[in-house]
Amino acid sequence: MMKQLLYAEFVKIIKQSKTYYALGAIAVIELLIFITAYYQGSTILDLLLNTLRQNFYFEGTLLNGNLILYIVLNSLWFNVPLILMIVTSGLLTDEHKDGTLQTVMLQAVKKWKFILAKYITAALFTLLVIAFMMLSTFALAYTIFGTGDLVVYIGTLNFFEADEAFHRICWAFASGSIAMVFYSTASITLAIFIKEASKTWIASALFLIITNLLLKADFLPAGFNTFFFPKLIDTWQQLFNYKVDWQQVGINNVMLMLYCAAFAGLGMLVFQKKDIG
Repeated sequence: MMKQLLYAEFVKIIKQSKTYYALGAIAVIELLIFITAYYQGSTILDLLLNTLRQNFYFEGTLLNGNLILYIVLNSLWFNVPLILMIVTSGLLTDEHKDGTLQTVMLQAVKKWKFILAKYITAALFTLLVIAFMMLSTFALAYTIFGTGDLVVYIGTLNFFEADEAFHRICWAFASGSIAMVFYSTASITLAIFIKEASKTWIASALFLIITNLLLKADFLPAGFNTFFFPKLIDTWQQLFNYKVDWQQVGINNVMLMLYCAAFAGLGMLVFQKKDIG
């Protein structure tokens, strides 16, 4: 039964137009980043490194594919998760709107399996989108701008040689994909509570904004940061510290996966007890 449910969910997400609008929106974001970098990237870098150029000699160009990839990664803060939340929440809100949910529930389908299939589909769809985003950006960035050393600003300017930058970017995409799955999971849970598509989108945007605001909040005890999910969503950014605390990165990602399971568990519990009508 679960295989049939998963197949049905994948057919739905492939056929719905929102899926392709989402991929198109991500492609547009990438394109805008490429255009801006191509025409203004050197100017921005000159402003950033003006003081350093007075004391150091830089060989080669720092406006390269690795820098473009890092800039694209920064769309994981808001743009990409919002798009993903809108699409994945539609797996449930569309069925409420069309009335097909009641029809499905009249069949010999267990409610927990039905909603679990949606969570799994949302997670797999999210991973596929991030993979598409990663591969397309890698191909275009290296083709147009070539490779080279990476400079990023995280409190201080950090420099990484091309090979090390490539590996850090790959790990950052992997870590960022877990954060995106978390947001997709949260959107399904919100859809269970709210039902209506437009209200779920607003709630998803609000959830995303609040999470990002709490990420920057400093009023919480330091030891609480390891367990509070808003403090975990920037784990991919920690991979660009000069010295990476790999143990902390691993703990953060495991905690995020546990939060995904907790949000999914909450949604399944509520859906199991909720009257579908």
